[in-house]
Amino acid sequence: MTDILTVTMNPALDVLTTIDQVSHTHKMRCGAVLKHPGGGGVNVARVLHRLGANCVALYMAGGVTGERHHKLMSTEKVRCHVMPIAEETRESFSVHETSSGNDFRFVLPGPQVSAAEVEACFDYVAQHLPKQFLVISGGLAPGVPTDFYARLAALAKQHGVRVVLDTNGPALAQALKVGVYLFKPSLRELRDLTGQPLPDATSQIAAAQQLVQSKQAEIVAVSLGADGAMVVSADAQWHAKSIQVNVKTTIGAGDSFVAGMVWSLGRGSHLTEAFQFAMAAGAAALMSPGTSLCAAEDVHRLKLSHI
Repeated sequence: MTDILTVTMNPALDVLTTIDQVSHTHKMRCGAVLKHPGGGGVNVARVLHRLGANCVALYMAGGVTGERHHKLMSTEKVRCHVMPIAEETRESFSVHETSSGNDFRFVLPGPQVSAAEVEACFDYVAQHLPKQFLVISGGLAPGVPTDFYARLAALAKQHGVRVVLDTNGPALAQALKVGVYLFKPSLRELRDLTGQPLPDATSQIAAAQQLVQSKQAEIVAVSLGADGAMVVSADAQWHAKSIQVNVKTTIGAGDSFVAGMVWSLGRGSHLTEAFQFAMAAGAAALMSPGTSLCAAEDVHRLKLSHI
């Protein structure tokens, strides 16, 4: 039986290029292009596969872009179940400015999907539970109801499956009302969710604790960018400083973080060790351009060197 199922409702073909400096009006001559299969759950599955997890990535795909996306997943030998859709899978375009090290990310809305296409995804999940984990990651394509993730979370709870959630907006709020096992927001997403400025560690921890106490999540793992990350559960809290690496991109670190934590928890690790693997995976993703994501050997090396 597959241990982990990831769900991606708006995957993208990630296109990355470089330029010395971004400027308006003028044509900007870019460098070589990298293409990777992208989308939250897709990226999590790619990292889980590299770490040796038994995982399947469920996602919708259509058109020439969707075919290219699936071919790249097949090249990486990630197990997939692709739900065909009538419209074209989106692209996500990123530019790395070499003079500053900044990433400029242009995210398209994605294809309009039908009710039948959405229900086909729900039915697939329903037919392939239970699992150890159901990872719901990324935004919704146009046409997907905002309660879709809440429905998936409720379905998983009926089967005793631990839900890992990494999304934003109304879909996030509705899923949290059902309750999940692990919620992974960025600090900005936590601020948006709570409507609070959360200017310091005390307020950030309190916001995460409130989510746990209200049973919206058993564990809240907040990525803090250059300030590292923190994990809060009912009986403990930890903060970890960011691991210093040679940063080539900031893209994909959050998805790698989720994958490292899920992989470790799936092996029966204590939450503290899972947090260490999450930090190592997130840092390792920074070392490769675009959404290359992390290499397993880098994850293990960084984890051992920062215990």
